[in-house]
Amino acid sequence: MRDVELVLFDIGGVLGSNGWDREQRAEAVARFGLDADDFQYRHEETVGAFESGQISLNEYLDLTVFCEHRPFTREEFRDFMFEQSVAWPQSIAVAQELARAGTARLATLNNESEELNCERIRRFGLRSIFPTFFTSCWLGVRKPTQAIYSRVLGMTQADPRRTVFVDDRVQNLTPAAALGIRTIHFRSADQLRADLKAQGLLT
Repeated sequence: MRDVELVLFDIGGVLGSNGWDREQRAEAVARFGLDADDFQYRHEETVGAFESGQISLNEYLDLTVFCEHRPFTREEFRDFMFEQSVAWPQSIAVAQELARAGTARLATLNNESEELNCERIRRFGLRSIFPTFFTSCWLGVRKPTQAIYSRVLGMTQADPRRTVFVDDRVQNLTPAAALGIRTIHFRSADQLRADLKAQGLLT
């Protein structure tokens, strides 16, 4: 029996840039001349529902951006959101190497809205690497709550002691570790490869 049976990868901050985090929203404020405080307040009021699949991207934009007349279109803003996503080839190469090795099942586990998540999966070429995508918009819960990790373990029937979770944020790793999941704190592609080798997943 192999020591590790399931490896879960965060997407934003591990396989590519974040999708709609502070940096991307700051760029939007600068590009479209939004009131930073008002936009941040509206975002904080809606992001939970947005990332857990309770509201669509259009509804999120209605509540945060197009709550008043704007000199730009919804399509322009939406395209800008998508364009902020940048793949990280070195990290993706590690995931590809792991997929080819076939030493464990692979899946992603991330917080994201449905529309942005689907765009980033396509843009980063992740369908050829991961057969399964566990995302907050489809699970109805978000990291770092223990519920999201418990649901993934239930849906995969994986032993937490034989599961590895890779994330760039310690606050997301801590509740996973509390359930017995092995964790890797991502800092670079080289460090990730070394840590996967230490787990016996790469040679």
